[in-house]
Amino acid sequence: ALAPRCGWVLPGLEQRLAVPAVLSAATARPYAAAAKTAKKDGKRTRQGKDKEQPRPRRRPLMSKPVDDVYLTWLYKRPSYELEQAVTMLKKFQELDFTHPKQFVYINVFLDMALQKKKKVDPFSSGVTLPHRFTDEVNKVLVFTENEQEAELAQEHGAAIVGGVELIKWILEDEIQADFYVAVPAIIPKLIPLRNKLKRKYPSTRRNSLGSDIPKMLQFFRECHEYSVEDENIIKTRIARLDMPTEHIIANLKTIIHDICTFKPSNYDPIVRRLVIRSSTSEGLLLNLDGILPRVEKAEEEEEKNAVDEGREKPAQESVST
Repeated sequence: ALAPRCGWVLPGLEQRLAVPAVLSAATARPYAAAAKTAKKDGKRTRQGKDKEQPRPRRRPLMSKPVDDVYLTWLYKRPSYELEQAVTMLKKFQELDFTHPKQFVYINVFLDMALQKKKKVDPFSSGVTLPHRFTDEVNKVLVFTENEQEAELAQEHGAAIVGGVELIKWILEDEIQADFYVAVPAIIPKLIPLRNKLKRKYPSTRRNSLGSDIPKMLQFFRECHEYSVEDENIIKTRIARLDMPTEHIIANLKTIIHDICTFKPSNYDPIVRRLVIRSSTSEGLLLNLDGILPRVEKAEEEEEKNAVDEGREKPAQESVST
């Protein structure tokens, strides 16, 4: 170490002490490149072994347990008839001493797929239930600039009535309503609200755009609204548990039949799975037979055949003549 200071260097020591100006990673650490190569080869080997080894087969679920105590994950989830499930919910309430007027809910799992990777867009809708289960009245706003129509709307229970002056307040969230209806004369002036109101924007498809203000108000003040969540699930309440069983069933079928209208009947049913529960109970999987609307395919085929025969007969007559 003292040799450079003394002015003399041992033979060959200068070459040993000389350090290259630039060193490559492979030169500085010759074992690093070899280690990386070996690691990659080992990883490829492990991946090849994983592909070669067959995945363990999952044991098929059994249908029905024979004992009172069993592992639920070994058995298929039982499904119940609608009337049976409602009776069970009422029994759960009695055994658990919970509130008898609690709400009844349904979770509807949807099949939104159509052909060629298309699917049904998430939707919302309102339906009039045959048996009301709440005294709540929806807040409806009516767009009109006609004084007579405005007075008529107020007489039939409109919460807010006005014209273009309401646009600013709605955009600033100063005014909000459950539903928005309008007459055709004012709809061109409401375009600034299209992005704000989105699905609640007045339209003929939702029956919220028309000239019959009393009819629209009667429907939207009392209708039951539901919407699709997480792209394919509808969660909504349908009744109270203390209502008669037939009333609960009627409300459920009304909502399900309305949901089924959002997918053409020539595809698989949009309702894939249906669960019913109360506020304090577990969910019960329902058997869909008898709940979904029937599609009379046989009758449709007969009508099609009759039409085809009707077309063939004139052609045969023309050939014979």
